[in-house]
Amino acid sequence: MRIALTKTFGFEAAHFLPCFPEGHKCRRMHGHSFKIDVVVEGEVDPARGFLIDFADVKAATKPIEEALDHRVLNEIEGLENPTAELLCKWVWDRLKPELELLSCVRVHETCTSSAEYRGH
Repeated sequence: MRIALTKTFGFEAAHFLPCFPEGHKCRRMHGHSFKIDVVVEGEVDPARGFLIDFADVKAATKPIEEALDHRVLNEIEGLENPTAELLCKWVWDRLKPELELLSCVRVHETCTSSAEYRGH
């Protein structure tokens, strides 16, 4: 049986988007209550009855959450232009070595706006 599991973590952070034109609201410093969905996918081990322990996913995401929470994202190496799209890739690059079954990272910047990355 193939299954996809999602573990969500959140953080509060500020950012500004220097790629936007002068006068655009997103070019000014502002903050979000970000939510990030980490999706792992694979075949369920019939002997165990589950794909992966949610606690293992949480442990892999904890250092990332700590690196992002209550920060100015632009000050983090690799996030100088912290769009939702680039944040997805930044998280993916840090999680993939820890979570072999990683299939998707989805960043919710607001309740109605998100981006997702599924690797190369």
